[in-house]
Amino acid sequence: MSITPFQVSLWIELLAAGLGGLQGALFAAGVRSRRIDVFGVIVIGLAVALGGSLLRDLVLNQPPVVVWSNWYLTVAGTTAILGMVLQPVLARGNWLITVLLDAVVMGLFGAIGASKALSLGIGVAGAVVVGVIGAIGGGMLRDVMLGLSFSFLHVGTLYAVAAGAGTAVLVLLVGLGTSVPIAGVVCVVVTTLVRLAAVRFDWTFPEQFMVHPRRRRRSEEQ
Repeated sequence: MSITPFQVSLWIELLAAGLGGLQGALFAAGVRSRRIDVFGVIVIGLAVALGGSLLRDLVLNQPPVVVWSNWYLTVAGTTAILGMVLQPVLARGNWLITVLLDAVVMGLFGAIGASKALSLGIGVAGAVVVGVIGAIGGGMLRDVMLGLSFSFLHVGTLYAVAAGAGTAVLVLLVGLGTSVPIAGVVCVVVTTLVRLAAVRFDWTFPEQFMVHPRRRRRSEEQ
């Protein structure tokens, strides 16, 4: 069965890139210990906005879309500067920007990544992984640049869980014969709802724990 990647209008993709640049700037402004300059803010904004798409295409051995078009870089860089200038104002609406809009953007990039992988003949498990990479790859690059541990590995974020849930639903629906546009919209909705619910109801995975703590105590005592 021939699968066409989930397509959205260029302005929606540019909006997602712009929101990523904005989020990157807001995040950079909050990391006071790193003393990030203007150029650093722009770079972090570009990483957050375009990192997921870049990593996705590299994993799929495809020409990076964000490099072939000038609009992505221009929009992401401009919104990063705008976010830095307006940071005091935008910080008041931090929950809306970083949670709601971030969740929608993750869903969009996840749907595009997973459907693109399926169209290239990637297996269902691989397609889900590619979708998750596309959804959270920007945040991963940001953390690497700033020397931080990956945020999606921390207790309480559920970034990867939300992205994985959305892309898994897309892959399942496509496998059942649902058209890619409908499956893509469902992917965005599921990703957004899981992410919002995790924040609203404080959903978390339990922290790591020892399976046999008593045995370890005995071995330490000996």
